[in-house]
Amino acid sequence: MKRSKLETERRKWPRLPLAIPVFVGSTNGAGKQSLEFASVVNISAGGALVALSRSLPLSATVFLEIPSAPPASVASITANSRTIRAEAIRADRADNYHLIGFKFATPLSMDARLRTQKRRKVTSPK
Repeated sequence: MKRSKLETERRKWPRLPLAIPVFVGSTNGAGKQSLEFASVVNISAGGALVALSRSLPLSATVFLEIPSAPPASVASITANSRTIRAEAIRADRADNYHLIGFKFATPLSMDARLRTQKRRKVTSPK
C-alpha cells in the first residue's frame, strides 16, 4: 500500500456500499422536530453516509431509524426498527440532495456486543 494512502486513511472500520432506507429524526434550535425518509449510501460500524433532501448543520445530533420487519415468530415482542443516535460530521451537496456523514454515538459492533452481554445475564439459569 502506498505511504500517502496510509497517512490519509482515518477510518477505523471498512465501509460497505449498501443502499438502506432510513428515517432521520432531528430537532432544530427552536425545538421543532422533523422526520425525513432518506437513503444510506454506505455504512460502517462507526458511521454512515446518508443522502437527504435537506441539509443539516455540522454537529447536529439525529436519530437514524432503520425500518425492519420482525420474524413472524416474535412479531408481538420485537421492535419493528432499530434506532441509532448519530452526529453530523460532514456535509456535501450533490445534484438535488445533500450527502451527510454521520458518526454513530456508539459503534454498531460495540452496541451489539453490549446487548448480547445484557441478554445473557438476564436469561442465564441460576
